[in-house]
Amino acid sequence: MRAGLNMRFAAERSPARLLAAVLLVVCALVCAGCGDDEPVVRVDLNKRERLMLPQPKEAITYAYLPQYSHTISFQRHRALLEYLRTTTGLPLRQIFPDTFEEHIKMVERGEIDISYSNPFVYIRLAEAGATAFARSVEPSGKPDFRGQVICRSDNPTITKLADCEGKRWVAVDPGSAGGYLFPLGLFYDHGIRLRDFAEVDFAPGPGGKQEKVVLAVHAGAYDIGTIRKGTLDVVAKKIHLDDIRVLAETRPYPGWVYAAREGLDPDIVKAVAKAMFALDGNDPGQEAILKAAGMRGIIPARDLDYDPVRELAHKLGLD
Repeated sequence: MRAGLNMRFAAERSPARLLAAVLLVVCALVCAGCGDDEPVVRVDLNKRERLMLPQPKEAITYAYLPQYSHTISFQRHRALLEYLRTTTGLPLRQIFPDTFEEHIKMVERGEIDISYSNPFVYIRLAEAGATAFARSVEPSGKPDFRGQVICRSDNPTITKLADCEGKRWVAVDPGSAGGYLFPLGLFYDHGIRLRDFAEVDFAPGPGGKQEKVVLAVHAGAYDIGTIRKGTLDVVAKKIHLDDIRVLAETRPYPGWVYAAREGLDPDIVKAVAKAMFALDGNDPGQEAILKAAGMRGIIPARDLDYDPVRELAHKLGLD
């Protein structure tokens, strides 16, 4: 009985002995490293060096008005930005405003140096001192574009523009040219006013609003929608385009425009414009750059090119 207790006592104490041995070895090693001949390092806390966070390199900011999602905006202009950086040697960087209104405010505050926007947004930017210097040539080969009125192909109540009266309308944004204001002018020309619609809503959320209009009409949430011509190609992989009918198209208006913010160095604008105008649609590599951006080419622009848009704004009471 006593022998059994002794064995149990020894077993219980063996872990404690092992721990004590380990501590003795550690203390010995520590003491060995603390000899009297070790130099003392004194720290003077009165001498301090201020650490600076790395600052981002200065860049020339470039923004595409967010008519589509940020992903599509990036994909469309990524190759063009790379071409411009390589050709001009300038540090161009694409940034992504969430809304049309944010884009405008950022240009006004000097946060966007080069703006690529629709003509209605441009005439507002021009009032804040921005200057047009280039405009895009559409895939059609013309430097203008149109808006479209769409509905579901199987909607038997809408076969002509007059049938839109009393219907639910979803548009892109109050500042969208092809997706709202051009079609609004078309409705006005046919005697249809905003009060004649049962409902007028705008696509929700940041970016991607052109696609959202098509998807809302396709889902039957609205009777009609308005988009810029070319949007249906963007959503071709998301829906069957046979389900959508283009009910009407607006007259052509001057196309999307590149504008420099007020105060941007004229030499920068000249360098960027020269590189843009040099893009050749007959060169396979450069054709791919233009095609990705939804363009056939880029040509010079003047502010007076956008007077037809100002006239439409006056007709709609927007000036």
